[in-house]
Amino acid sequence: MSVPRVGVILHPRITPFHFSVPYTVFGMALPEHPLFDLSIVAMPGEPPESEQVVTVRPDGGLELLDSVDIAVVPGWHDLNEAPPPKLVEALVRCHERGAHVVGLCYGTYALAYAGLLDGRRASTHWIAEQDFIARFPKVKLDTNALYVEEDRLVTSAGTAAGLDCCLFLVRKYYGAQIANKIARVMVVPPHREGGQAQFIEQPVAVSTQDAHINRLLDYLREHLASSHTIDELAARTAMSRRTFTRHFHKATGMTVVEWLVNERLRRGRELLETTSLSVEAIAEKSGFHTATSFRQHFRQRHQVSPRDWRKTFGDNA
Repeated sequence: MSVPRVGVILHPRITPFHFSVPYTVFGMALPEHPLFDLSIVAMPGEPPESEQVVTVRPDGGLELLDSVDIAVVPGWHDLNEAPPPKLVEALVRCHERGAHVVGLCYGTYALAYAGLLDGRRASTHWIAEQDFIARFPKVKLDTNALYVEEDRLVTSAGTAAGLDCCLFLVRKYYGAQIANKIARVMVVPPHREGGQAQFIEQPVAVSTQDAHINRLLDYLREHLASSHTIDELAARTAMSRRTFTRHFHKATGMTVVEWLVNERLRRGRELLETTSLSVEAIAEKSGFHTATSFRQHFRQRHQVSPRDWRKTFGDNA
């Protein structure tokens, strides 16, 4: 039986984790036969060095990519460095003859430098979002997706999202039953709900350079469950409504409503993670007053429901 061929590309200063994800997933076998024919592909030039002491013996050079069904770039060592021309040519040839070309985490940069993602959707680690957008304005970066496929170009968000991406490819070639079986062996979910927005830090200023606003923020945190009006808060700071709104925005970078929503969501996340309170009780304590309002704001911000957040991040998760 012929099985799909996979080439995992070694690049300078590759990290063991990024290499191990495709190596492990595509190296899985059923009792009857292997699922993929896996090759380790070396780039021309100096032997790759790992960030830790790991030695990997390649099966050959870039010529191996001329016969693979899936070419994988697992991460990328330097966001400022474009891939060498020979690697770019090999990736372009792969795609032109119908193979899947995959960039895991910062591996998306290699595909973007090669011009393969121009005019197409892609994903990468959220930390590099602004840098990626500035470098590759022709690419339609999806800042929330765990992975994206368009026209046989598959890219993933950061680090562990590479697992989601590789399992997606297993499903594509073999169906959900086989992919689920591999996921169970690896003790990972076959499909994760939501996107990487749930993992992005959402900082809210603890204090500002404005002493009047700092005192107000402390008051608001102690009274999140209460309703507040602009006029009431302006009076508390002894300012006119107009002066107060200007000072508040200058100090926090947000409107009062935006700050309150952010802080109430932070309180909601904290209660979801550390208590067994119902969503209704958490909504009340956070200041949303109704569970419906809390759920709507929560999903809009984090792309998952409060219930799914608790399942992932709760103390008993």
